[in-house]
Amino acid sequence: MIILVAETLTGSIFYSHVIPAILGFLSIILICDGMMDENKKQVLVGVILFFGAGLLPFIILRAVLGV
Repeated sequence: MIILVAETLTGSIFYSHVIPAILGFLSIILICDGMMDENKKQVLVGVILFFGAGLLPFIILRAVLGV
């Protein structure tokens, strides 16, 4: 029982803190690079990725935590 709680806690921290930070950083890089190169598709991917970084933890954590 304790092992299951520890694994769930570790997984939830990974999905709630690590992945959004990485996706947010990559999205800012894509947005800046797309703006400087005037590449609208790259900017659009960056914006979608940015919103995904903010919203996906709420969707994924429900499945991981079983809520």
